[in-house]
Amino acid sequence: MKKIIVLLFLLLVKSALAQWPHENISKAVFAKSVEDRAPIEIVTEMDNSLGKIYFFTNIRHLTGDKITHRWIYKDKVKAEISFDIKGKRWRVWSSKNLWHTWIGAWQVDVLNAKGDVLLSKTFEYKKEL
Repeated sequence: MKKIIVLLFLLLVKSALAQWPHENISKAVFAKSVEDRAPIEIVTEMDNSLGKIYFFTNIRHLTGDKITHRWIYKDKVKAEISFDIKGKRWRVWSSKNLWHTWIGAWQVDVLNAKGDVLLSKTFEYKKEL
């Protein structure tokens, strides 16, 4: 009976982790704002009437490490913002002011202290209709 309970527990944990975008990142999203350490109005695309976007990550089990949000547009790094991770669960976000002519795909890479890419996310910045 104990083995069955342990097995069920392991399956539940594995299932929960499978929904994370990375084993150490439980959430990584673009949003129109961040309030009370939570993303507000999650987006995958937006029009160029909104000049600022946020990238939010919920980091898990990387205490003492450093992560970086690298903002990329047309294969050029537009910004790099680094964070010291000071707890088992650490929520961080960066933002980018977007010029209305910077239309197209944007990417944010999440890097660890060694420079390894843990995760990449993209959003589309479109002309206002």
